[in-house]
Amino acid sequence: MRSRRPQVAIVVANLPAERDRRVIRECLTLEEHGYGVTVIAPRGQKGLRVLPGSRDTRLKPYPVVIQGGGVLSFAAEFAWSFLWVAARLIGEVLRGRAHAVQVCNPPDVYWPLALLLRGLRRPWVFDHHDLSPEVYATRAGGSANRWVTRLLVAFEWLTLRTATAVIATNESFRDNALRRGVAPPRVTVVRNGPAGAEVGPSADTGQGGDVGQGGEDRPAGKGHRIVYLGVIGPQDNVETAVLAAERLVRRRGRHGWRLIVAGDGEAMPAVQKLVADRGLGDVVELTGWLGAEEVDALLRSATVAIQPDAPTRMNNLSTMAKTVEYVARGIPVVAADMVETRRTAGEAAAYVPHGAPAEFAAVLHELLDDPDRRARMRAVGLERFAAELSWDRQADAYLGVWHRLLGRPAPQVPPRMPRQRGTAPTPARVDDPADAR
Repeated sequence: MRSRRPQVAIVVANLPAERDRRVIRECLTLEEHGYGVTVIAPRGQKGLRVLPGSRDTRLKPYPVVIQGGGVLSFAAEFAWSFLWVAARLIGEVLRGRAHAVQVCNPPDVYWPLALLLRGLRRPWVFDHHDLSPEVYATRAGGSANRWVTRLLVAFEWLTLRTATAVIATNESFRDNALRRGVAPPRVTVVRNGPAGAEVGPSADTGQGGDVGQGGEDRPAGKGHRIVYLGVIGPQDNVETAVLAAERLVRRRGRHGWRLIVAGDGEAMPAVQKLVADRGLGDVVELTGWLGAEEVDALLRSATVAIQPDAPTRMNNLSTMAKTVEYVARGIPVVAADMVETRRTAGEAAAYVPHGAPAEFAAVLHELLDDPDRRARMRAVGLERFAAELSWDRQADAYLGVWHRLLGRPAPQVPPRMPRQRGTAPTPARVDDPADAR
């Protein structure tokens, strides 16, 4: 039986739906405003058929048996993904559960399905998560194959040009779409980051001492937590954070601080080996993936956060999701000086010119000993989150795309975002953040 509610099918290929926090927020927002949602994504938790935290967002997972590591294996992985997505999506169309489709990259291989769906007069929305040609160039380093690069650029062009509408995660991605020939009215910027209800109060008061996890007071300079949160892939440069910790040992010794790396990914074995080889197990903690509440608890206990991404072309144009998570909680950030990082954090971050471990260590050392500066950065971050960056702000632009394409349905259910555990003190009002990894 065909549903009377507008039905949106969302395609994700690089993560299980329950681990993609941007997609989760999009699903809950659509559901709250009267849309039915189905997510087609790689299988994660076995037996999961409804998105956790949602009312009735359906999951249509597919098996993953090929993991890309080189050009040929990536091609095989993308072909496998394409075939499964095509089969699942056609099934949803026949069931009347795909009045419109949103596809999230990477990869940029679904444009033939866009042509099919648009031929059926179904809107096709491209949610641009990553710049695939730049990701490949970063991962390949100096060995990037020019023909592979050209193919990826062509696929990106086709993906952008065949979409009914494009959702860009920041202004640089919007500019990229315009350069590829997409008309400005078809591109909408929707940044990525937590909603206010997902963010509890941060623990570092920024005044003469710190408050540790659990609320116990600690003397200034004791028990500091430096946090990295996010994917641990080759392009994420987490090794630099570990090497910065090694240099911080030389400046501060081994007591009164820790680097906590929360996340996982294909570069995790290399990071684990580096920690072991450098004898840093007592000052560097690797937690693996954390759930949403664990992430919030960790960030609320952080003194400073690190964004170790190298200043490559890709990173210069990308907004890191981790940076918005940091800013949302008023955590001072240390990062390489890049265009979109400055657009996100502004004066809530301290910037290093080249992203070298010694540069990070020097600035981290200064910040850990300067609670007044941390307090000023915290105030700026909370205000930026409140005024511009939160999902609460971004959701209106996201919904606007769907209202324009499918009409505005009446809300069907109450909001399903996690309840707010507390409100961080802010100098003005409280808001949310932005993008990509």
